[in-house]
Amino acid sequence: MESLDKLTIDTPEQTALEYPIAGLGSRFLAVLADTAIQVVLAFFVFLIGTFLGMGLAAFGGLGPQWVFAIIVILMFLLETGYFALFEIFWNGQTPGKHYAQVRVIKDDGRPIGTYEAIVRNAVRLIDWLPGMYGVGLISIFASRKSKRLGDFVAGTVVVHEKTLEGVRPYAETKLDDTLPPIDVSKVELEEVRLIETFLSRRDSLEPPVRTTMASQIATRLANKMDLQIRGWPRTEHFLEAVIEQCRQSDRFRR
Repeated sequence: MESLDKLTIDTPEQTALEYPIAGLGSRFLAVLADTAIQVVLAFFVFLIGTFLGMGLAAFGGLGPQWVFAIIVILMFLLETGYFALFEIFWNGQTPGKHYAQVRVIKDDGRPIGTYEAIVRNAVRLIDWLPGMYGVGLISIFASRKSKRLGDFVAGTVVVHEKTLEGVRPYAETKLDDTLPPIDVSKVELEEVRLIETFLSRRDSLEPPVRTTMASQIATRLANKMDLQIRGWPRTEHFLEAVIEQCRQSDRFRR
C-alpha cells in the first residue's frame, strides 16, 4: 500500500522497498543550494572572461568578441546542463540534492539514466514559468508523489536519501569468518536498501519465506561477485557481511 509520503515498490524477491518522498521543503533547499553554486560559478566565469577580454583588447582584433561569445555559451551550459550532468554522473544527485539528502530515482526504484536526467531537466524551463517555479510548485502540490512536470515526463520521483551511516548492523550472530573476501564495488544502492529491508524484517517472516528470500537475494549478489553462497544461515551471514562492507565504503556515505 503506497502512502502519500512514501513510495513503495515490490521487488522480485517479494520484499517491499519504501522510499520517503521528498517534499517541497527539501526540494526547495536543494534548489536553493544548487542556485547558489550556479551563481558563484557564473560570477567566476564572468570575472575570468572579463579580464581575459580586457587583456586581448590590448592586442586588437576579434579576441574580445570571441571571449564574450564563449562566456555566453558557458553561461547557457551552466544554466541548462548543471542539473542534468550532475544527475547523470552522480547517480541522481546534484550538490544541492546531496546537501538536502534527496535523490532522483525512477518510478520503479531504479537509478535514473541519461535519458531521464536530460528530459526532466529540459522540462525545467516550463516548470519555471511564469517565474520562481510557478508551474512546478503547482504540480508538486497537486501530485501525490510531489512531482513537477519534469518528473511526470521522465517517469522519475525525488526521494529522501538513506545512507548507511549510523545504521545498526542487523547482525544476529558473529559474522562468518569463513566467508570469502567480499567486493561490494558492484553493489548498487537499490540492492543495499533491499538487504536492509530484509534484515530488518526477517524475524517477522515465516521460516520457509525467510530462507527462500535470503537465498534469492544472496544468489543475486553472489553472481555479481562470482561467489558461491549456499545454505541458510550462511546466506544471511553473507548479507550481513555485505552490509558491513557497504557501511565502510565511501560510495554509500555521500
